[in-house]
Amino acid sequence: MKVTLIAGSNRANASSTLLLRYVQTLLEAKEVTVRFIDLAELQLPLFSPDNWDFHPNVKLLLEAVVDSDGLLLATPEYHGSISGTLKNALDYITGNQVAGKAVLSVSSAGGPLGVSSLTHLQTIVRNLHGINCSDWISVGYGSNTLGPDGAPLDEKMRDRVRDAVNSFANLTCRLTAAGAVAAAN
Repeated sequence: MKVTLIAGSNRANASSTLLLRYVQTLLEAKEVTVRFIDLAELQLPLFSPDNWDFHPNVKLLLEAVVDSDGLLLATPEYHGSISGTLKNALDYITGNQVAGKAVLSVSSAGGPLGVSSLTHLQTIVRNLHGINCSDWISVGYGSNTLGPDGAPLDEKMRDRVRDAVNSFANLTCRLTAAGAVAAAN
């Protein structure tokens, strides 16, 4: 199984990116092949529907999405929505690149939880024909203290993250198997 993780913050040491790094270790412990795209490092030009001659960084992003069996999208919550950085990246992606793939949404908020950003992110995933995982991960004040490896210091939140990752991995595995059966018929 191959999974692409997209960290949608352009802030150095963003908690959403650190949390996604921890998720990466959980997936790799399950022997999942992980490709990590950090949009703070892989900067993309502003999307324009008038220009389909894509920048090399955009091509790398799209290759990672197409080559994956599932996606994890992480964002800070800004003004009740996802980051502009992640939205710009998602604007490059088409529905046939995400269709039928499991997607787990992750957010980090300055307030209690990033529910608004998760709701917006799940709407975008539906419009890209992806399959939203029934779980999501959101940390906010009180639960967003992370260790140097990105692991939540709050034990309940750490358990919540592990449960969501397990749910995502199971969904991705089922969808990948179903796709292989459909392709064989």
